[in-house]
Amino acid sequence: MHAMPSRSDDRPAAAPARSAPQRAMARLGLVRDIDLALHLPLRYEDETCITPIARCADGQTVQVEGLVVDSRTEQGLRRQLVVRLSDDDGAGPGLVLRFLNFYPSLQRSLATGARLRARGEVRQGFFGREMVHPQVRRVDEHSPLPTALTPVYPTSAQLPQAYLRKAVESALARAPLDELLPPGAVPEGLPPLREAVLRLHHPPPGAGLDALEDRSHPAWQRLKFDELLAQQLSQRLAQQERARLRAPLLKALPGGLNQRLLAALPFALTAAQRRVCDEIAADLGRPRADADATMAALPGDPPAPAGPPACASPMNRLLQGDVGSGKTVVAALAAAVAIDAGWQCALMAPTELLAEQHFRKLVQWLAPLLAARGHSIAWLTGSRKGKGRRQMVERVGSGDAALVVGTHAVIQGDVLFARLGLAVIDEQHRFGVAQRLALRGKLAHQGLEPHLLMMTATPIPRTLAMTYYADLDVSTIDELPPGRTPVLTKLFADERRAQVVARIADEVARGRQVYWVCPLIEESEHVDLQNATATHAQLSAALPGMVVGLLHGRMPAAEKAAVMAQFAGGAMAVLVATTVIEVGVDVPNASLMVIEHAERFGLSQLHQLRGRVGRGAVASVCVLLYQSPLSLTGKDRLRAMAETTDGFEIARRDLEIRGPGEFMGARQSGDALLRFADLAEDSALLARARRLAPRLLATHPEAARAQVARWLDSRAEFLKA
Repeated sequence: MHAMPSRSDDRPAAAPARSAPQRAMARLGLVRDIDLALHLPLRYEDETCITPIARCADGQTVQVEGLVVDSRTEQGLRRQLVVRLSDDDGAGPGLVLRFLNFYPSLQRSLATGARLRARGEVRQGFFGREMVHPQVRRVDEHSPLPTALTPVYPTSAQLPQAYLRKAVESALARAPLDELLPPGAVPEGLPPLREAVLRLHHPPPGAGLDALEDRSHPAWQRLKFDELLAQQLSQRLAQQERARLRAPLLKALPGGLNQRLLAALPFALTAAQRRVCDEIAADLGRPRADADATMAALPGDPPAPAGPPACASPMNRLLQGDVGSGKTVVAALAAAVAIDAGWQCALMAPTELLAEQHFRKLVQWLAPLLAARGHSIAWLTGSRKGKGRRQMVERVGSGDAALVVGTHAVIQGDVLFARLGLAVIDEQHRFGVAQRLALRGKLAHQGLEPHLLMMTATPIPRTLAMTYYADLDVSTIDELPPGRTPVLTKLFADERRAQVVARIADEVARGRQVYWVCPLIEESEHVDLQNATATHAQLSAALPGMVVGLLHGRMPAAEKAAVMAQFAGGAMAVLVATTVIEVGVDVPNASLMVIEHAERFGLSQLHQLRGRVGRGAVASVCVLLYQSPLSLTGKDRLRAMAETTDGFEIARRDLEIRGPGEFMGARQSGDALLRFADLAEDSALLARARRLAPRLLATHPEAARAQVARWLDSRAEFLKA
């Protein structure tokens, strides 16, 4: 018999188990030495001096040193460790250190006779001055004081400050902090990178805490500039990488599907819609430069004949327009160009409700024209199962479905397109990076990239566009179709709820319809918000004889569709809903919207919700019901909503209030690309970085790529979406 193999065979040894702090560091992205070196303090503590106990004043945060003259546990409402500390001379009343939570090991280390160094806030207690839960450690008479301020780092419960400080200190000795930028690139007056990083980790006493903590210090400015430059370089590199890719050449044909759709529409395009249609058509039909003609053929194809290449560079365009500006028809006209050229178009929306709204409009506009050519429109969502779904997937794979509309179901692995030429993503900020990349990858098996058109009803402020969208071409629909009436926004405290209900009855009596939006579906023990189901019951009782409907995301798709059809058809007077109606719902007869707990919504979300009314010629009102007292942020949001209906101004204020991380939604998939720079405060540094990036790529390409690797590492991948 053969002996069983021993553990010393040639199988790879198991990786050593990581400790909890090591796992916590990995979760924070602290993997490389440079990651730790650039993990900068939130604030600092001054442990460079000792304040005599006799001179400690109430409210001061100080560091003291002395001998323990008494240490005992006391029983009151809860067990406490009480330690009395005295200066060496024993003069004065001393200082009490009070610990409400403690282990026996702490009690032993704070025994009578021990010399302690304690830091905390001094306050007046029942028995004199005291510190509650100070930072404390044992020392001897010769223990030196630090020569620099002590950093306090961003961390987590599993990662103690002491452990993190040691890890950072160790990494600083190894981290590559050499200068990558050529002379003259760094703005005048800013220090070398190594000096800046060391200064921020270990500022000397008197270094100007205010400037360090508000990030205006020159050391901070250097890091912000380097980070902004890396981000701009990454955008440029992403552009260059895309420029080397190939996409189908989609030219609009004279008298083709695009022009027939335009003639069939029951309305005329605005000047802004015509302009962005021209911009998109130019992207789709612009051949690659002659220098790239050799890339036009697929592997195995015969040599291309002389003349222009048969492919284009992939379009990567963001279409932004305010709520109701008519982005869907622009997408339909772009789809017509792609279909006319013999390719398929996919339109992906974040919710079934929005996808269905698109589907209905596109069927109304395009289905007759496509049927004449022997093509159809496919509908793919998570709720479509079984045989119906299989049939749709087969039509997509065969090319019979020239247009595919749906939700995330469009990018599932079994959905294979015959010839995907154009991908349209609506409300793009609500999709993650991987989802957008997956849609772009649906043509990769043919050696081509589809053109990408992303749409958003949340206009992008200029500073954000310069930073996060610098690699995109941006088209803007900056006018609304004629006949739209501005929506009047009114603020009501919740105490005036009865007045709002009375206003609903008046609107319905005039033949109008009403939305009532709630932030929750069912009652929560943790969040005291008016919920949709309770509000539906209350309004049904308060408005006898009126049909009050309920719509939320947990309802089956068929039930949601039935409720929306009833409301859109005018058979339902009031619709109580969650934010599932945020985008895409189009009922021109709805003239009043009430948003419950408006202070809990983001500004852009409030603006999106408000856009569900005012879609006809009737004067419309949006009522924001709020709970008092309002926070400062809540006041800012509601004030902005009452003062303007301009989506671009709303977006600018939203950026000011929330910052770019939240505003951007899922573009970064939760991983903020800018950790240090502030778009509102650092516009001058951003402008300098934008000017420098193309020159640096042209003259010092290796340094440029090293700069991106140092600052962004894997996060640069997010920019490709």
